[in-house]
Amino acid sequence: MKKIKIKVPATSANLGSGFDCVGIAFKLYNVFEFEKTENDLSFEGCEEKYANENNLAYKAYRAVCEKIGEKSSVKIKFCDTGVPVSRGLGSSATLICAGAYAANALFGKKLDDSEILEICTEIEGHPDNVAPALFGSLCASVSDGGEIRSVKFPVSKRLFFTALIPDFEVSTSEARAVLPKEIQRSDAIYNMSRVALLPYAFSSGDVELIKSVTKDKIHEQYRKKLFKNVSEVEKICYGCGALTFNISGAGSTCLCISLKDISEELSKNLVGIENGWRALPLKVCENGVQEVKE
Repeated sequence: MKKIKIKVPATSANLGSGFDCVGIAFKLYNVFEFEKTENDLSFEGCEEKYANENNLAYKAYRAVCEKIGEKSSVKIKFCDTGVPVSRGLGSSATLICAGAYAANALFGKKLDDSEILEICTEIEGHPDNVAPALFGSLCASVSDGGEIRSVKFPVSKRLFFTALIPDFEVSTSEARAVLPKEIQRSDAIYNMSRVALLPYAFSSGDVELIKSVTKDKIHEQYRKKLFKNVSEVEKICYGCGALTFNISGAGSTCLCISLKDISEELSKNLVGIENGWRALPLKVCENGVQEVKE
């Protein structure tokens, strides 16, 4: 095998109480093609400023090659980039997971899932996005002495997800800079008690429990200050029947959960709202990164 085409799903991290440790995968994809070459690195369909050795897809590809003792010469083609960039839907995780998965596949799958997860987490910084991008569905992860453990959970079919995507970006570094260096013990307990039940809530579809476990006191109240007119959008979502409203990852996208598809109603109510907020219905991706057969 000299060439492989793969697709990686978008992800939404945190889901309220699961700060930096929980994420969910959706059927919105970035598609890439990796082709082994003799002695060079090249890109196609990628902005020139990202077409270099610092490209996250290449960094992950190279990391796997170095671990298994293979050359990292490759041509990377960006075929379809459906995941919005810098919007809190895991665009960087798609690059990292694509590169690691492709290198492992092209060289005979010498690494197992846990080794690929560790490489991806080291590059990304935390597993909340890369785990669901690799494995699909809802993933809860923990770092234990450098070893990453992740457990995949099913998501109830009765739940509908809608992304609220504005026309402005919020960088991860900016979103982290506004967080306090210390938190109250009561706030930590508030989140810990909720994230312990989060996987069950999403698997069972228990409405009241979902409303509870998606509440947060560690990051959202600080980050919302970076979001233009987010309170207005939140009010519209609840008015249309949303059960929850959370920041997706570091933002600027937000995510709501409902018991029916409310994306069309949301779209109508968001017309004319400042910052171009749009509603995008999302379905859970159960499989994670996949090879595209042609």
